[in-house]
This record gives sequence, structure tokens and C-alpha cells, in this order.
Amino acid sequence: MSIAENLSRIRAHLGKATLIAVSKTQSAEAVREALAAGQRIFGENRVQEAQAKFPPLRGDFPDLELHLIGALQTNKAADAVALFDVIQTLDRPKLADAVAKAIQKTGKRPRFYIEINIGREPQKAGIAPEDAEDFLAYCRTACQLDIAGLMCIPPEEQDPAPYFKELRALATRLGLPHISMGMSADYETAIACGATEVRVGTALFGKRPAKA
Repeated sequence: MSIAENLSRIRAHLGKATLIAVSKTQSAEAVREALAAGQRIFGENRVQEAQAKFPPLRGDFPDLELHLIGALQTNKAADAVALFDVIQTLDRPKLADAVAKAIQKTGKRPRFYIEINIGREPQKAGIAPEDAEDFLAYCRTACQLDIAGLMCIPPEEQDPAPYFKELRALATRLGLPHISMGMSADYETAIACGATEVRVGTALFGKRPAKA
């Protein structure tokens, strides 16, 4: 199926949720095909890849919205703030400090989501759910960041529904309207559990190109 056909099929299941097209490792031509089919919100994992791919596309599609959905190193904070409209992976005070400094330098103010380690997995990044309220207060008060939502990646090979429901409950308690959860394999479950945004790559673009 074409990207346009895949997009139409996915949209039929979205309900009120918003689709973030995960374009990491995809070519600019593939992104342009999705843009031609009406998709405007994209997610990238790496700052450097997005820097190479998206500025020319923004020139042709000024309403394009770009989300960072991969881990962000503090030394890339200024580049990320300059490029992305939303940074979904705010996960530690040191990074909050770095992006706050970058905002002061650039004058650009992206929106941020706090990444929650919803499975409390030691190998994963993210704020523990029980620490989210304090971290939110730090980001808003000490760093003056625009925190708009939460995101998570549930543990692999487990039923994601309980984790999605927990993130939804946490976002509701914190008064955050955006809930980014669910990917190609489980986005319909995420939507049923209250996702406002789903991050879909493979189901839209097909399998990622093999690494050279």
C-alpha cells in the first residue's frame, strides 16, 4: 500500500487522537509523500537527522509541526529548541536547565512533554510516575518551561493497556492535556485508553530502511 493509503487507513481508527508520523530514518521524499496526502505532524528521534531533512520541507509546507520523540542530550539542547515545535522527551532536571538556557538565547519557545518511565524500568529514561509532580513544578517554576503533556513507552511484551491507563490518570491529575502514547503495534489500544496523540511510523511508512 502507498503512504497515502496507509494514512487513510490509520486515520479511520484515530477518533479524536492526533497522528504523529514517525519519520526517523525515512527519506525526505517519503515525508513529502505524506505531506502531499495531508499529514502535517512528524516525529523524529535524532536532532542531527531532523536538521538535515526538515528545513527544506518547512519552506514548502510552513504549517508543518515537528516533534522530538527521541532522547535529547544536553549538548544538543540549543539545536533542538531552535528546530522542534514540541520536545516530548524532557526527563531530568539537567535537561530542563539546558533547554531553559537555550530558550533564553534563541527566543524560541517550544512546548514540552515530560517523559514518564511508566514501567519503572531501570534501563529506560524518564521520570518515575511518583516523581512527576515535583519535576513538573521544577520545570514550570525554576525553568519557566511550557509543559503541555506527558509521553511514555510501555514495557515490551506486556499488555500496554494498564500502563496507558496509568499515564492517562497521571496526566489528568496533573492537569496536562496532551497524552502521547501508542505506536504502530498498539496505537488503537492507546487511543482506547485515552491517548490524545499516537506516534506511528512502520504502519504508515512501512519497514524502516536497512542501515548501511
